[in-house]
Amino acid sequence: MKIPVEISARHVHLSSQDLDKLFGPGYELKKLKDLSQPGEFAAEEKVTAVKDANFTFRIVGPTRKQSQIEIAASEAKVLGLKPPLRLSGHLCCVWSKLEVAGPQGKTKVKVIRAKRHLHCSPADAEKLNIKNNSQVKVKIDNSQGMIFDNVIVRVGENYKLACHLDIDEANASGLGRVCGFGHLVK
Repeated sequence: MKIPVEISARHVHLSSQDLDKLFGPGYELKKLKDLSQPGEFAAEEKVTAVKDANFTFRIVGPTRKQSQIEIAASEAKVLGLKPPLRLSGHLCCVWSKLEVAGPQGKTKVKVIRAKRHLHCSPADAEKLNIKNNSQVKVKIDNSQGMIFDNVIVRVGENYKLACHLDIDEANASGLGRVCGFGHLVK
């Protein structure tokens, strides 16, 4: 079964409270485009790292309970950060923070390197014979043929089949900013 492989560029998820701090009370994000996972979208709005104005972060909506920035290891190095490797939304014991600015203010946001993961619906999980939170290997179907180990399976009713890699992993596997396909290997 072919698995779409998508590149997750650096981005930020904001809580309603942080969105208000950065853009003003009651601000609502403007949708730029839908993302592959149902209900998620890239917003028109971005925030800027106070430490380095060259680093902007596209906001991914809708708002969440907690704010978080997701970056690749190479980006963290440039910013002088050592964020932990975590699943998105798993922010316990994350001490790495970055101050970001919007048009109405600033706030500090926890920073992680997102673990590579495989979104799938319960039906796709059954077809692939995999379970939520298990680890699998995904081989990229291109001339480089790189295999990614320790890909965390995330099963959800609203998930659409897709493996997410950060930009460093995508570049290493020959995908660059172009999405591709892969398959599970045993």
